[in-house]
Parts: sequence; C-alpha cells; structure tokens
Amino acid sequence: MADVDFQLRLLRRQYFQLFEPDFLAWPHPQLLRRGDAQAWLFKHLFDESRNPRLPPERYQLRVLRPLVARIEKAIQDPDEDEISDDLMGRVGALMTHGVPSEFEAMKERSYVTFTCLPESRTGENQDGDDTEEPTITLLERRNLISGSRSTGHRTWEAALHLGSYLLTDSGRRLVSGKSVLELGAGTGFLAILCAKHLGARHVTTTDGDEIVVDYLKGNLALNDIGDEKQVTTRTLWWGDELRGTWVEQECSSNPYDVVIGADITYDKDAIKALIYTLRNLFQMRPGLLVIIASVVRNGDTFQALQHECASSKFAVEEIAFAAKPMREQKALFYAAAMPIRILSITSPS
Repeated sequence: MADVDFQLRLLRRQYFQLFEPDFLAWPHPQLLRRGDAQAWLFKHLFDESRNPRLPPERYQLRVLRPLVARIEKAIQDPDEDEISDDLMGRVGALMTHGVPSEFEAMKERSYVTFTCLPESRTGENQDGDDTEEPTITLLERRNLISGSRSTGHRTWEAALHLGSYLLTDSGRRLVSGKSVLELGAGTGFLAILCAKHLGARHVTTTDGDEIVVDYLKGNLALNDIGDEKQVTTRTLWWGDELRGTWVEQECSSNPYDVVIGADITYDKDAIKALIYTLRNLFQMRPGLLVIIASVVRNGDTFQALQHECASSKFAVEEIAFAAKPMREQKALFYAAAMPIRILSITSPS
C-alpha cells in the first residue's frame, strides 16, 4: 500500500502546485484502473466539498482529460473495470460550466499549494489515506514571465530551491529559533515557510512594492498567520539609509539573526542597492548571516553580485546544494535547467 500511496500523493502534490500537465508523474496503469484509486483521486484532487482551494477550473480540466484517457487505456476488462462516475461527472460539469479562455486565465490569481516536506520524508514509506502533509497555500498569478514588472506575484525557482535547502537538517538549523528578515519577499513563500514549518522565532518580511506587500498580507492570512508577534510585513527600499528608520528600531527590539532573499539579484543597479542595504544591516548587526539564492540567468549579473560583495569585503561562501532534475523532485517542484546557487554572506571579520 505504501507504493500506492506514494504514486497518488506525488500526483496530488504536483497537481496542487499547478505543475504543467505534460510533466505530471502519472500513476501506473495497473493502479489507475482500480476503483479505490480513482475514488482517492476524485476525493483529494477534484471534490469541491472537500477541497476549498482547488486549482483553477481551466487547469483542472487540463489534468482531468488526460487522466480519464489514461484510465480508459488502462482498462483491460470492461465488465470488471470502469471509469469513476465522479471523475466523469466532474469533467462534464467543467465543460458545461465553461472555463475561462487562456487570455482571461492569465489575468487571474489562483490558489497554489506547495508541499513542504524534507527529502527524507517524501518517499514511499508514508502510510495512511488521509495523512496531512505540511503545506503552504498562496494566491499567485502563475502566467507571469521572469523579468516582468510583476514578478512579486508568483513564487520563482530560486525561492523553491532555497526552501528545499531550508527544509534539510542543516538548513533548518539556520532559522529555527531565530529572528529572520526577508528581502524581496514577493508572494511570501519563504517567510511563511520559516514561520509556519521551520520554527523561526520571528520573521520580518519585506518588499519594495506596496501592492506586493498588500497581497503578501493576504497570503499570510491564508496560512493562518495573522499575529505580528510571529510575522511582520513592511515596505523596504534597498539603497536607502536605514539608521533612524523602523529597521534600526526593530534591530534593537527584535535583533535579526538571519537575512534571506531569493531571486533578488536581477540587475546590476538592484545589486548595488542591495549591497548598500546589507552594509547598513551589518553595521547594526555585525554577526548577521545573509543567505541569498539566485538563478544564474545571466553570468554577468551573478559576477556583478560577487564583485560588489568583494568590494565591500563581505565574506562569501557557496552552500553546496544542487537542484535535482524535475523528474526526481518529490515535494517542491521547479525547473532546474539553469544553475541555481545559494550564497552565504557575512560581514568583514
């Protein structure tokens, strides 16, 4: 039964993260033709009465159609095997209701649920039909492209890679019981991960876009995080002097131990402003640890980050944590075709 659970759970994790249907890990045909497996799939993936935060209807239909086709192909004895009435009914309901066009869907914000399991707990040794898995649910605009002006409205690869690292034993030790400051928070995935699943003492999560910060507050509420004693949201512009601001006040009242950021080194001007902000933070908290994850889309930009760190005499070390190919990922799913690097930065000794 462990094998059965694993195949179905893996599909559910990918589905709720809105994984591209062409790359879903479909269960084995022998499993798909079983009535109990089909009932499990309907109950956990498509039943609106049990799942209030389902993926958008257009995505549901994009998954249901190939799922039903695979079940049909898997059937060997029509007298013994059949397709679930619930699954067929859901297909019919979605087609009758009418799903938004691709253009309309691009403008919508959708529920995206991430499964936050360490690699040691993602395998085939989990038992039980309804075992709860640790998750984060966000409202995102999934059709954005990297480099657009609205990148803060979806969770990007570097955040998921850094999240995967923080879920390891060594990563968890960096934030458990610590006061964390997040720069360029976007959807708030990392802040929520630290507060909800990694045991951070307090998280201050920031972004330079006030609209993004407002949406961030909504995502905190979605995950039952509403207490400012646990997570504080703020607008923070890099490159501004931090002395005499709320940052200095918070450094006194709730001193930061760790700064985290993902996909925040997107151009050279932003890097200069970021380094200025880090210098300010190191002046207030000399023992601060900064962890930055970046997708190396442009080698020159990443070299600019290293150059600016060297010019400020920051101590920089790369954390050895390689991204797995997508077909080997079991919980947080993200493209790993381009290198993703995690840097540990500390102040001059």
